[in-house]
Amino acid sequence: MTVTDYNKSVDLYSDGIYRFALKTLKDQEKAKDIVQDSYEKLWVKHSEVSYEKVKSYLFTTAYHASIDLIRKEQKKGEYESSSMFETSSNEQYTDIHEVLNKAVEQLPDIQKSVLLLRDYEGYSYEEIGEITGLNESQVKVYIFRARLFLKNYLVSIENII
Repeated sequence: MTVTDYNKSVDLYSDGIYRFALKTLKDQEKAKDIVQDSYEKLWVKHSEVSYEKVKSYLFTTAYHASIDLIRKEQKKGEYESSSMFETSSNEQYTDIHEVLNKAVEQLPDIQKSVLLLRDYEGYSYEEIGEITGLNESQVKVYIFRARLFLKNYLVSIENII
């Protein structure tokens, strides 16, 4: 891959990687760090990565970095004590987007990742499999389970009112 191709990949994919990391981590600074680290790793291996595979490489790198960061912080206990997972039955929601985001946050990490890659970023099952290291049928199962959970969550009146 040439320097021109590298710069083109920054223009084309950095926003998508940032959105994915932000949806996964819910922290702007950490999401920016994930994007920066992904491009740094690409630069180190730019001679080994073909331009046709750069999008997959970047999202794979961002996915693994996000999962590593989540695991590291879970060990420290930061996610468990975080207020973003606190819920109250007395909360009133007027925005369905807010309810949907809350529901997505309750998904297991792998289901959330594949759902975000499919429904928010528009990747095919095969591409998601390449990014996550899962086979295509596993990706389909995780997406099905995530959508089923979201359907049941959103149908429950207590979660919306």
